[in-house]
Amino acid sequence: MRKRGTRLRKFSDEQFMQPRICAEASQILMIAGQNLKFCPHPQRRAHRKGEKMEQNLIRLLKADEIECRVAVIKENGLSLLLYKDARVDQRILDETFGPFGWKRSHQSIEGNLYCTVEIHDKETDEWVAKQDVGTMSYSEKEKGQASDSFKRACFNWGIGRELYTAPFIWIPAGKASIMYKEDQNKVKRFTCNDRFSVSSIQYSDDREISALVIVNERGEPVYELKEKGAGTTAARKGKAASGTGSKAEPAQKPGQKKAAGKTPKDSAAISKAQMDSLQAELDRTGVTMETVQSRYQIKEPGAMSAELYGRVMSALKRTKSTEAA
Repeated sequence: MRKRGTRLRKFSDEQFMQPRICAEASQILMIAGQNLKFCPHPQRRAHRKGEKMEQNLIRLLKADEIECRVAVIKENGLSLLLYKDARVDQRILDETFGPFGWKRSHQSIEGNLYCTVEIHDKETDEWVAKQDVGTMSYSEKEKGQASDSFKRACFNWGIGRELYTAPFIWIPAGKASIMYKEDQNKVKRFTCNDRFSVSSIQYSDDREISALVIVNERGEPVYELKEKGAGTTAARKGKAASGTGSKAEPAQKPGQKKAAGKTPKDSAAISKAQMDSLQAELDRTGVTMETVQSRYQIKEPGAMSAELYGRVMSALKRTKSTEAA
């Protein structure tokens, strides 16, 4: 029997569990709130990484950091390629990320030597890696392949990527000492012992080469690309590249053509009309197909991708015609 004046109250399972659930939920929210600053949302984290990379933007190459190499020699002239030395990559990595903020490693994969360049992200305490493969050199095979793979990996990080926007550089025979003689294998070929260097270089706001002057060992100009418009970045010998002037008109990007050079993105190979446009530009500039294949490592010109075709045509558009050279 129950006592008089008392009343038994029944609680449902839901009512009984509610206070406990609320307490556990409050504890979880408190812990999540404390850890929020350590485990941010992936989008916020990516945004902060982007801001950081913007602050650590890889600078453009100075004129005295760019070297010239003869690519093709003909009776009527020669073509030059612009490249950077591995020591330039090391210097820029030290400047941008600090001597202890980057590291490199090499590994052999199926007989090819790969280089991995890793950058330390201080904010997340992570190492971010980018990798590329090197090509063999004629002398010191292992050393040359290691150096080439390192330079290619640094290209992936943006060091010297602006060199890919250079025009085809043609030096006429009247401005170079071209000789025809036998080499070590008793094969006659054209040679040139002249030394060429970059005297000055300027970049557009899109980090593309807009002006360029190349001189021989006597300091005489042998090639000049004049800038179009203002808002360029100058990099003369001994002077770092920095933005100057008003904002320039956006430079034409590779693949953005007004004429027959325009190609669809999904095209796996260029069409006959595009090949004809390419040949017309080669005839106008005097650049040989051999030079194009050597610079862009193309085996079959007709099988190049739409993106590569756009880059080739963009470089040819910025190259002087044979009459103006």
